Amino acid sequence: MAMNMIMDAAFVPASEALSRIIEEMVATTNAARDVLVKKESFAEVSSYLDKIVPVLRELIKKKVLNFESLNVVIEILNREVKVAKELTLECSKRNKVYLLINCRSIVKRLQETTRKISRAVRLIPLASLDLSSNINEEINELCDNMLNVEFRMAIVEEEVLARIDSGIQERNADRSYANNLLVLIAEAVGISTERSTLKREFEEFKREIDDAQLRKDQEGAIQMDQIIALLERADATLSLEERERKYFSKRNSLGHQPLEPLQSFYCPITRDVMVDPIQTSSGQTFERSAIEKWFEDGNTTCPMTMTPLNREIIRPNITLRKSIEEWTDRNMMIMIGSMKSKLSSDEEEEILECLSQLQELCEERDLHREWVVLENYIPILVGFLGRNNSLIRSPVLSILYILAKDSDDVKERIAEVDNSIESIVRSLGRRIGESKLAVALLLELSKNDVVRNHIGKVQGSILLVVTLSNNENPQVAIDARELLENLSFLDQNVVQMARANYFKHLLQRLSSGSDGSKMSMVIALAEMELTEHNKSSLFDDGVLDPLLHMISHGNVEVQQAAVKVLHNLSSLPRNGLQMIRDGALVPLLSFLYHHNASYPVLGQEAALTIMNLAVSASSPEADGIPVPLLQSDEDIFRLFSLITLTGSNVQQSILQTFHAMCKIPSATDMRAKLIQRSAVPVLVQLCELNEHNNLIIRANAVKLFFCLTGDGNADTLVEHVGQRYLETLVRIMRNSDDDQERTAALGIISRLPKDNHQITQWLLDADTLSIIVKFLTNGSSMNQLIENAVGSLCRFTVSTNIVWQRRAAEAGIIPILVNLLGSGTSLTKQHVAISLAQFSQNSIILCRPIETHQGFLCCSPPPEPGCPVHVGVCSVESSFCLIEAEAVGPLVRVLGDPDVGACEAALLALSTLIDAERLQSGSKVISEAQGIVAIIRLLSSHSFELQEKALHILERIFRLEEYKRRYGASAQMPLVDIAVRGTGTMKPLAGRVLAHLSVLPSQSSYF
Repeated sequence: MAMNMIMDAAFVPASEALSRIIEEMVATTNAARDVLVKKESFAEVSSYLDKIVPVLRELIKKKVLNFESLNVVIEILNREVKVAKELTLECSKRNKVYLLINCRSIVKRLQETTRKISRAVRLIPLASLDLSSNINEEINELCDNMLNVEFRMAIVEEEVLARIDSGIQERNADRSYANNLLVLIAEAVGISTERSTLKREFEEFKREIDDAQLRKDQEGAIQMDQIIALLERADATLSLEERERKYFSKRNSLGHQPLEPLQSFYCPITRDVMVDPIQTSSGQTFERSAIEKWFEDGNTTCPMTMTPLNREIIRPNITLRKSIEEWTDRNMMIMIGSMKSKLSSDEEEEILECLSQLQELCEERDLHREWVVLENYIPILVGFLGRNNSLIRSPVLSILYILAKDSDDVKERIAEVDNSIESIVRSLGRRIGESKLAVALLLELSKNDVVRNHIGKVQGSILLVVTLSNNENPQVAIDARELLENLSFLDQNVVQMARANYFKHLLQRLSSGSDGSKMSMVIALAEMELTEHNKSSLFDDGVLDPLLHMISHGNVEVQQAAVKVLHNLSSLPRNGLQMIRDGALVPLLSFLYHHNASYPVLGQEAALTIMNLAVSASSPEADGIPVPLLQSDEDIFRLFSLITLTGSNVQQSILQTFHAMCKIPSATDMRAKLIQRSAVPVLVQLCELNEHNNLIIRANAVKLFFCLTGDGNADTLVEHVGQRYLETLVRIMRNSDDDQERTAALGIISRLPKDNHQITQWLLDADTLSIIVKFLTNGSSMNQLIENAVGSLCRFTVSTNIVWQRRAAEAGIIPILVNLLGSGTSLTKQHVAISLAQFSQNSIILCRPIETHQGFLCCSPPPEPGCPVHVGVCSVESSFCLIEAEAVGPLVRVLGDPDVGACEAALLALSTLIDAERLQSGSKVISEAQGIVAIIRLLSSHSFELQEKALHILERIFRLEEYKRRYGASAQMPLVDIAVRGTGTMKPLAGRVLAHLSVLPSQSSYF
């Protein structure tokens, strides 16, 4: 009785603690409904907590609170559930922008606490709760899911954070960059991009940052200050008046005279003020480009101290760079403010010189444009539009255009100046140079709703714009028509008529005009910046025939213009497909063959057009129906041969043409013909020769080579792959900025014959393993890159070479592979399972025997725990053990993948656990991971190969009485179905399994 009282006393505080934890779990689940970010992730965590609550209630109900790890369970659950609740509440109340910017941290915290809760639940002795086996299995599966959960950020969230990081690192103070970033943030968090909404959200975000608790994290506070400084460049975050106050507060403190640069601002090498100062190992600071050139010239010592320099020890001198930037900005503010006095001069030459300088400053930097606006130059500039001198009006129009671009504030400031729009409209009717600038400025201003109304109200503005829409100058005509579109709220009919009349006029002159008229129209078309709508309209109206006719014209300028227009029109896949069907390729190929050498520019345009046609033929617009491009072997061989006979621009286009044609899965014939005609050695040579010279040629050569390896023909290509080429591929993997090129390089390596030991050794010597590990651990979201990286690993894990396997294992490959079983694509899982199977085949011979100790047992250390399958001491790195790597469960889950290849590879890996004498122990491990159930399900697969592999495994497992009794009943019907309807080899195999289950007699005719 006394013992019962002690147990009851211990039960009360434990039950109360668990009750409080249950309450916290329920509160967390309820709060998760209101989170503002990562709703799916919080919902998943809530579902986990919902399933744990009944287990805890069962503990309390059945008073199972005296197990050894109880205190640990309560401590972990109490701590981690509070963390989950606090995080959930935080994500329900804080500003959306703040939560987005902290998305990485939120995902990481949520994942960590989920995994820790899983570990706590695993410590509960479920057997003592007297639960059904199904519920036990569900709880174990729940713990596995929680332990392996991978919460990820959405693509748009990754993009926002990448843009923020880039803006901070590159010190990007461009207003348009900040505007675009703010819009991207708004779209990511689901708020309006309307200016007042953006400003309100930004102010709330700043208030979050000012939270005293956040300020305790100094590093985080600095980062948030940088983010605020970046976003404050956006128009919506500060009004022009607020910017004005901020600007003049600083401007008035600077004085009126520019400061001379400090001596430390000068680079000792160039003697110029530095832009990007960096400090070397000698402690001296130089301009980055200057010291890099110093090293490239073969120097190894410091230019100042002559002491040896370590090229690897170079770091930005951030303090000095900031001082130089502040000095530059200070002097520029003073200079811009002082230039206004020059514009009041009576000397027109001085005014023109000042306007030229002002235009250069505005073109140079976004910040300069803001300072010009804040210094109130706009009224002064608009006043100059009333002058009679066109030489003054033209640069003024250019400056106003630069200031107005991408800024609604400036557009409205221009419109607010008296007679500003009228003055700009008057310039429409003047000489072509001035009218061109005026229509461009009005087009930019018309992008603002308020200013657009001002333009429409000016008498004669629409008439002048309609007139310019038919102007001989193509850019003027294009801008005028777009301006009409923006003013269409005034009279849509006028806009449509102007646009239709212009193209009708142009096509008439192109089809039936004089030779001179046709020439001028083709040249005008070549100079136009056509929209997709323009390209489509021109093509529908029959522009192709006259253009093809002009290609044969004797005038080189006309030929070049015609091909340029065809290139422009072919960029629209719809047009490109029609050009192929209408036979445009024949004259283009002829043009390329005959004019490439004598007129390289013409050859380049023709090659680019042919490339566009190839891209069109493989585009979604083709609706999956192959559109033949090069129909004869002669054309294929002749075009490919030009790669070795032309300049780099044409080479690039031809390589891209063949890549577009060969990457289509159905293009087996094209790929075979290229291999047959020795394309491979050409591609290898191009890659090696252009490794450092022309990276674009190199990348296209590698991508095309990768396409040619896709039909299981790597054995025929390997004779052209030497050590130099492989080392080039490895350097591409390590250094290329082109993800597609790196993916192709990995793909080539993954497809080369695995039994070629020389290739594998060369790759190992080139440190390929460490590069692949880097790819697999850097969080790349490119599926094909990961697939090719894992596919490449299969050659380093072949079971016939334990030395290579050991190097791969020591590089940390196995845990990475196991992780990919839960997150990779089906092809990635297939490659992973193959590698794990190859590793596992040698585990039995690498497993270290358990040492037996001599002497008195009481004095001997306890024996080392042995592997349940290999009956010895195993580890991941020394014996590649699947059990130690915790790979069995993930491999079993792969058996549920719809991809046959992934399932077959997983079966292969699992089958290594039941070889020979390991049948009993291996079957137990597979059974505990629910693997036998999953294998039985595969008996109903639509794949005969998968059924047969599952049969082979079950035939061995069902030799054991325990597993016949537990799983035999669920396997009987699918086995009978195979025995009746299966293929010739499968029927006797299914019969043998049924005999193990005593369903058929051992002498049955089935086998």
